[in-house]
Amino acid sequence: MKLKKLSLRTRIFIVMIVLVLIASVLIASVAIYQYNEETTDYHIQRLNRKELNIKTHLKRVLNGRQNTWEVKTRNIPLIFKDEISNIADIHKLQVNLYDLEGNLLITSKANLKPDEEEKSIEPHILDAISNTADHRYVDKLTENGLTYQSSYIFIYDNRSKPLAILNLPYLERDDFLSKELNEFLGRLGIAYLFVLIIAIFIAFLLSKYITKSLKTISDKIITTRLEKRNEKIVIEDSSQEISTLIDSYNSMIDELEDSAVQLARSEREQAWREMAKQVAHEIKNPLTPMRLTVQNFQRKFDVNDKDITKKIVEYSNTLIQQIDTMSSIASAFSNFAKMPAQQNETLNVVHITKLALDIFNEDYILFTSETEEIIAEFDRTQLIRVVTNLVKNGIQAIPEDKTPQVIVNVGEDDKNVIITVSDNGSGILKEYRNKVFEPKFTTKTSGMGLGLAMVKNIIETYNGNISFTTKTNEGTIFKVVFPKRES
Repeated sequence: MKLKKLSLRTRIFIVMIVLVLIASVLIASVAIYQYNEETTDYHIQRLNRKELNIKTHLKRVLNGRQNTWEVKTRNIPLIFKDEISNIADIHKLQVNLYDLEGNLLITSKANLKPDEEEKSIEPHILDAISNTADHRYVDKLTENGLTYQSSYIFIYDNRSKPLAILNLPYLERDDFLSKELNEFLGRLGIAYLFVLIIAIFIAFLLSKYITKSLKTISDKIITTRLEKRNEKIVIEDSSQEISTLIDSYNSMIDELEDSAVQLARSEREQAWREMAKQVAHEIKNPLTPMRLTVQNFQRKFDVNDKDITKKIVEYSNTLIQQIDTMSSIASAFSNFAKMPAQQNETLNVVHITKLALDIFNEDYILFTSETEEIIAEFDRTQLIRVVTNLVKNGIQAIPEDKTPQVIVNVGEDDKNVIITVSDNGSGILKEYRNKVFEPKFTTKTSGMGLGLAMVKNIIETYNGNISFTTKTNEGTIFKVVFPKRES
């Protein structure tokens, strides 16, 4: 997984832990390097001390009263015959003495047989001893995983003339120091583990603290809606960057509310303008025949006409019919304008749907249900209105030359009631499908196009939704879904 795909909080947490681990590795590396440096210095200084002490001891033997031999290079084996082993034992170091040409004179090494091959110092070592200011050379080599130092230095007689070459082979034993290092690293590891646990805890809290404000802002942005009142963000003790972001969001909310108010006002004005035009249009329709009827009556009115009474009755019936039409128009718009009241009655949807279908006497209207009882919270009158409007819409969609069939089904899922009303009508043309639920939209020669808009309004009031599927010349299925009563 790429780091950029992780959340900001996770990235902060991971980076802080990685930094702690890198710091721990660096500190451990520096500690090991420092230990190795100190170990090297320790062996160098220890060899120097051993060398100085042994030189002092050898000088005392040379100048001691027990020495009866003349202090010369050829007498070195005789002078130190009995003392070389004591010196090696006292200083815990092997002692070798060579003449100035590099030939072995005497050694403290045990079991050195006379017939062994003669030992000698390599020429480059002799040159180094002779040509350096302190006349000293240290050779370092590694064998079988062990490191050895071998120092070569002149020893002098009483007149400060070189007498012999002192060689001290020194094995760098690191057992004790390695044990100390392992113990130190063990303690350091425990300390690092403790620090890592604390770092994880602090990183968790710190990343949570850093992203808490961003999470609050993110949640607010997600829930921001144009159609509702949005709350501003109030966060105390936030950083300058977060404060700037919050101020920008709050300023946007103010602008959004102003825009929402203007948009709502504009939509209301537009809706009322459209409604006024529709009402005017619908009222004009019956007024025209009424006018023609009155004018015709004026022209043909004759008091002496023997059929005058019959004509007056026909005239009155025509006017009453047109007045009823205008009243129906006014009632329809009035009902559409009113939001359905949420009575929240506990009712059996199956039973109420059957009741709504009782007003239809047509045999081609069929009712089916998956169960005898589905309980929901709904207004009885509004549910009947929904069913009857959908059934009427289905009936009107069926052409006269086709055997009609309307099927109403009531079903359910885990949380919702599902009502479907299907017909075998002409279907809805593609160019009209986006306008089906718009007020005043209709493809029929009669009606005002408010039925489906009213149904949608009712269903959405009860937190439901309505949708449809349609096929040209095959029919349409309207599907209504709204919540069941919670158990």
